[in-house]
Amino acid sequence: MEAFQRLDAVALPVARANVDTDQIVPARYLQKPRTDDFGAYLFRDLRYAKDGTENADFILNQPPYRPARIVVAQRNFGCGSSREHAVWALYDYGVRAVIAPSFGDIFFSNALKNGLLPIVLPDAVVAGILQALQARPGARIVVDLAGQSVTAPDGATHGFEVDAFSKQCLLQGMDELDYTLTLTDRIAAFERQHDAVAG
Repeated sequence: MEAFQRLDAVALPVARANVDTDQIVPARYLQKPRTDDFGAYLFRDLRYAKDGTENADFILNQPPYRPARIVVAQRNFGCGSSREHAVWALYDYGVRAVIAPSFGDIFFSNALKNGLLPIVLPDAVVAGILQALQARPGARIVVDLAGQSVTAPDGATHGFEVDAFSKQCLLQGMDELDYTLTLTDRIAAFERQHDAVAG
């Protein structure tokens, strides 16, 4: 997992509410192995026509937004079924942060466990950022995880909350298993103490 510290990147405005996990990655790709490039499936049915040609109207296919590593969306992003694949698709495409007023609960949890930072900002702030991104295609946002701040295209800075454990894992590029493996000495010591008491 890639360590996340400070991200200065093009942001993609997704100016719609209730973007569900089936829109993010269609169900027919759920049987694919994790070794696949799920970035190729991101917004697949919105990005491409049935014949495989790009949908020129879809915002991710517009040149200024193609290199986006940040998504800014309206409320309830990632709602719907509890598929981790939606996070994989965003991550494999190169997205490292999603900013919205609210998220689907399971998507939010899956994101933090897979190296994707979900950032909750107030509705009015997100609406202003979306407007700026649409007015200036290719505009950038800066996300500072250590300082827990987002710098919008207009230079305004907004703080956000993230739990301490998730923040530590993201900063160090660790998932929960990686973190557990850092505790092997303490786990072994506990087991030895437990065996001594039990014996």
